[in-house]
Order: sequence, then structure tokens, then C-alpha cells
Amino acid sequence: MIAPAALLPRSLLWRTFLLITLLLLVSLIAWITVVDLSEREPRAQAAARWIVSIVNLTRAALITAAPDKRIPLLRDLSQREGIRVYSSSDHEEPLLDLPDSARNRIILREVQDDLGDDTQLKLEQEGVSSFLVSFRIDDEQYWLALPRGRIERPIRWEWIGWSALAAWLAMLGAWYIVSRINSPLRALTDAAAALAGGERPQPMAETGATELRTLAGAFNRMTAALQQAETERALLLAGVSHDLRTPLSRLRLAVEMSIDHDSAMKAGMVQDIEDMDAIIDQFLDFARDQSGEGIEPGGDLNAIVRSVVARYERRQQPVSARLSELPPIPLRPAAIQRLLVNLIENALRHSGTAVEVETRLEDGNVVVAVGDRGPGIAAGEAQRMLQPFTRMEASRSGATGSGLGLAIVQRIAALHRGRVELLPRPGGGLEARVTLPLPPG
Repeated sequence: MIAPAALLPRSLLWRTFLLITLLLLVSLIAWITVVDLSEREPRAQAAARWIVSIVNLTRAALITAAPDKRIPLLRDLSQREGIRVYSSSDHEEPLLDLPDSARNRIILREVQDDLGDDTQLKLEQEGVSSFLVSFRIDDEQYWLALPRGRIERPIRWEWIGWSALAAWLAMLGAWYIVSRINSPLRALTDAAAALAGGERPQPMAETGATELRTLAGAFNRMTAALQQAETERALLLAGVSHDLRTPLSRLRLAVEMSIDHDSAMKAGMVQDIEDMDAIIDQFLDFARDQSGEGIEPGGDLNAIVRSVVARYERRQQPVSARLSELPPIPLRPAAIQRLLVNLIENALRHSGTAVEVETRLEDGNVVVAVGDRGPGIAAGEAQRMLQPFTRMEASRSGATGSGLGLAIVQRIAALHRGRVELLPRPGGGLEARVTLPLPPG
């Protein structure tokens, strides 16, 4: 069974508008019902008075008219007023009762009060546009056929039209009011989504109702505090990394200038220094504020991949590319380069095999995947490996690293509203897949 809440629209704007519209329609129906109830008895009494007047006039005319004038009189009444009079003996078809309704009961009661309890109101047959009223002249009963529309309340199309127009105008007003209330909430939602994606949203306007001003002010203070914390963290990491790089440079120079004849030890020390220098580079990349980099609206992802792969090919490293035709997408080129370098370095360091970089379109998204034929990652470890300072047990005993490479990739992908997945590669190995959404339209 579907819950009632599941039938409601998802957005607050449409939910509020729908509820207000339902309230307006219920109010309109209640108003129409009240008007109908308040007018029912007066209109029924007016119809009864008209019936009594017609019956009395017709009876008086028939009584006072000369016998030779009665037939022309009846013909004239029929032509002018749509009234027919005939005796009960002339009408052989069975008669039908009026529909049982509160209005008809009032009419019958009022007519019988004036004309007598033996007065009847009947219908000739279903669908006929006239009804019959009985009256007596001496001992003979007559039937007076009157237009049915004179006692039945016709549909007032003009009232229906005005009511529909009023409802439409009320709905337009409700939409305007709801959209005015929802607009700052929508702006706040967009700003929060941008902040979650690593962007720096513009400060919210602190205007409008007290609650909205308070909410916007709290969001602005929270954003400022987060940006301040991010700036301080970046300064700390950049400062520490910069201060470490200077003694490392001196240490490497000293090692290379030493006269130690153990070349293997010297090479090992140089490699350790280079590893430490690479770790410092990753600290700097992690500390860098990626959101401040310029966006290229029509970015060419394949061109960036070719440029990065060519760098490794020049160094005779086993990195190749398999590219599919891609549409242009908004990119931060420098950030995407860092993303690719981190994925390729990770694959080379931990797999020890050839690395392939592939681009393709998949389910309306752009995908760039870096695959290797190494040992891969256990399914339960994949999500944990995207966290900062996280390394596999095998990497701690073998390859070096800071544990920031995949965290940097995750941050850059989120900045492009994308996602990172670490998946087993068909045939063995690991595929680090980055999925980037295409721009709307």
C-alpha cells in the first residue's frame, strides 16, 4: 500500500502550493454549499407562490369565461405562457411523482398550504420539460401543465464562470506567495549543495522574514567559519611542507656530493629523499584550494589525458591511453591533471604492471578510468581507501606514500560534481573509475 506522503510532490514549493490549492478548493466548495443552502428555501417559496398565482388565475379565468371562450383562452395561455389545461379524464397516461428533494418538498408544502391538501404535483413522464399541478372546479379535477424550468433552479453558468475565475486568480496568488517564500530557501539549498561540492558560494542575502534572515545569517557565518578553517589548514600544511623541503634539498645535495663509495646505499638514500619530496608534493596538493582554479566551460578531457600520458611515455613508463570521442564538458584543467597523475602514480606504485587510461561515455556521463593488473583491493576496503591518510597493509610494507593520493582524487571529482569508484577489473587488477556528469541540455 502506498503511503499518502509518497503521493505528494518532492519539492517544498509544489507541496505547499498543492496544499494551499486544496484548501482554496475546499473553501470554494464550502462557500457554494452555504450559498445554495441559504437560498434554497426562499427560492422554493418564490416558485410555490408563482404556481399558486398561476393556478388561481387559470381557475378564475376558466370559471368566469363564457363556455365558447374557454377553448380560445386555453390556446392563448398555451401560446403565451406555455401553459396547458386539461381535465383528468383527458389524461390517460400514468403520472410520476416529483423527485424527492428538499426543494421539491418545500414547494409541495407551500402549494398545499394555499390550494389545499388534495393538491398534487406530478410529472407527465421522465424527461418531459413540464410538470402538472392539480386543481378542482366544482367536482371535476383538472391538471395545469407548467414549464418545468420555472420551478427547478437552472444552472447558473455565469456564477460557475466567476467562481472558476476567482479560484484561478486565488491559485495564481498562492503560487506567487509560495514562490516568494520558497525562493530564498531554494537559494540556500543551492548554496549548501555548492558548499558540499567544495565550491565557495556567495554570501546569502539576509533579507525577508525574521526566520529567513536568521537562517541566512547562520549559513553565512558557518560558511565563513569553514572557509577560515580551510584556509588555516592549507596554510599549516603548506608551511610545514615548505619548511621540510629546504632541509631535504640540502640533504640530497650532501648525499650526492659525498665521497662514499657505496653507490647502492647512496642511491637508496636519494630514493628515500625523492619519496619524501613526493609526499610533500601530495601534502601541497591536498592543501591546495582547488575551487579557486578557473573553469574551462568547453574542456577537452581527452586532450588532458593525452598530455599526461605523453609525459609518462617520454620517461619510458608503461602507461597507455584508449580514448573514445567525448563532448566538451566544464573542467578545471590543472585539477584534472592532478587527478590523473595521482591515479597513474598509485597504479604504477602499487601494481608494478602496465597502466591503461581509458575515456568513454556511459549512461549519459563522461568516464575516465585508470586500470592496472595488480593485486587489486578487497571489496570492503574500496570506500575506506578514499579517506585521507589511508593505506593498505601491503603498501605499508612495500610501496611508500602518504595515503593522500585517492583523497585528492576524491576531492577533485567532488569539485566537478562527480564520483570515484574503485572496482575490480575484468581479467584481474583494479580500475579506478571517475564519473563526471555532462552539463544539462
